[in-house]
Amino acid sequence: MAINAPASRPANPRFSSGPCAKIPTFHLDRLSDAALGRSHRAAIGKEKLKAAIEETRELLGIPADYRIGIVPASDTGAVEMAMWSMLGARKATMLAWESFGAGWVTDVVKQLKIDAEIKEAGYGEIVDFATVDFDTDVVFTWNGTTSGVRVPDGAAIPSDRAGLTICDATSAAFAQDLPWDKLDVTTFSWQKVMGGEAAHGMLILSPRAVERLESYTPAWPLPKIFRMTKGGKLNEGIFRGETINTPSMLAVEDYLVALAWARGIGGLEALMARADANAGAIWKFCDRTDWIANLAVDPATRSNTSVCLKFTDDRITDGATFAKAVAKRLEKEGVALDIGAYRDAPAGLRIWCGATVETTDIEALLPWIEWAFEAEIAAQAEAA
Repeated sequence: MAINAPASRPANPRFSSGPCAKIPTFHLDRLSDAALGRSHRAAIGKEKLKAAIEETRELLGIPADYRIGIVPASDTGAVEMAMWSMLGARKATMLAWESFGAGWVTDVVKQLKIDAEIKEAGYGEIVDFATVDFDTDVVFTWNGTTSGVRVPDGAAIPSDRAGLTICDATSAAFAQDLPWDKLDVTTFSWQKVMGGEAAHGMLILSPRAVERLESYTPAWPLPKIFRMTKGGKLNEGIFRGETINTPSMLAVEDYLVALAWARGIGGLEALMARADANAGAIWKFCDRTDWIANLAVDPATRSNTSVCLKFTDDRITDGATFAKAVAKRLEKEGVALDIGAYRDAPAGLRIWCGATVETTDIEALLPWIEWAFEAEIAAQAEAA
């Protein structure tokens, strides 16, 4: 029996969790001021890179004595720079509750071979921060992009900690309120909440992190793109926009345009409110629907950017096959692109709800998810 499709469609079907949707006002003409064909070392290049740093500081409320650098290889590069340059001075604690956090565990334990305690939680859950020894260096993701959970706040992180906190905040920055006084190293990429282009990462260092860099030399050799000191002192040029390798000035311009859009709509509070509204629409849908649920176990830890969902209907015989079929139906209809769960995560859907997504598009998507679910249940029954 044919199941009628909804009448309306999302205006923008792009719900990928990275790269994410562009800002709503995006058009290629907005990049016309890009310093193409110019050296990033020329005055115009330096000016734009410095502007990207300082406008990030202003929008996110980053303290004046924190350094902000633009570094190679997206968020991954920023996290690796921090771990390779700073870990090893004291014992480390690795926190993992999703695939990217698990990746940092692998790098630290198997590649750097650092003495580390590993604390893990399953998908949809989070490590209890009250059990963490913050006199060790602690590495964690603030928002689990592949599991849909986040750290609710920084209350459990002591101000008088002896160790460093190294936080991968790539899907949290610009959508969640990060407590800068509790974070010593913070990283993110442009292509997440701001919908920028890939390749570049942001590395934010507290004074405590700078002190570690200037007082500690790792036992292992550091590749050139990881080196942040010269003669035992911080290479301040990196944190003025003098990048380690050649950046894309087109990507820089795109990031500047996104920052300008964010300021224009009301800054960080407006960005967080947009993400909250997007995620909230899905949460309400789950509350009134008995065959789908949020993967996050505790509502206090639900992500407002990468919302991960699981199918709960008893009629589903093969969860992974079913979820992929639903996502495929939605993509074929052109109403939702790239919303399948991450390959290492439990079967289900993952819908990006960051600030560049319009709530009206989320609301238009939800009836389509119901349509695809019912159509796939019918197809499964017919096949049986």
